[in-house]
Amino acid sequence: MEPAAVKKETIAIKINNAVHEFEIGQKPHQVAPNHTLAHTLRTHCGLMGTKIGCDQGACGSCTVLMNDVPVLSCMTLAVECDGASITTIEGLQGDRAGSLDPLQQSFIDHTAFQCGFCTPGIIMAAKSLLKSNPSPNETDVKEALSGHFCRCISHYHVVDAVLDAAKKGD
Repeated sequence: MEPAAVKKETIAIKINNAVHEFEIGQKPHQVAPNHTLAHTLRTHCGLMGTKIGCDQGACGSCTVLMNDVPVLSCMTLAVECDGASITTIEGLQGDRAGSLDPLQQSFIDHTAFQCGFCTPGIIMAAKSLLKSNPSPNETDVKEALSGHFCRCISHYHVVDAVLDAAKKGD
């Protein structure tokens, strides 16, 4: 006879450098086992920068970094993130308190956004690229952002913004 599986009652996720503990369950203040990371970030943490676009993993709007790797938070269950480090758009910051991350500033400088809905996901994917490849070329940027779909901006501006941030040493 095999031992019964131990059912975990809480999860701990480091979100933007702060550890958050969540009780697993079906009550309003708890994280249900079927709640996505996107839902948990928005509903339980108030982090509204993570957008839910298609809710099927096709548009990239919900991209956050999990252990510095971009993930689609609408396709990732919160319970799968136990022990992980999550960075959202709200977690990016510049060298001075209250300042923008250089990549965010580059998006502003290059008008690489319009309505802004998908911008956080694009920036998070670009941030991951720049962490793993500080000197990407245009092809690298296009490949890293290939899973992001935006209807209202010129993707040329986005590529220029990422390349400029890399050149300035983001």
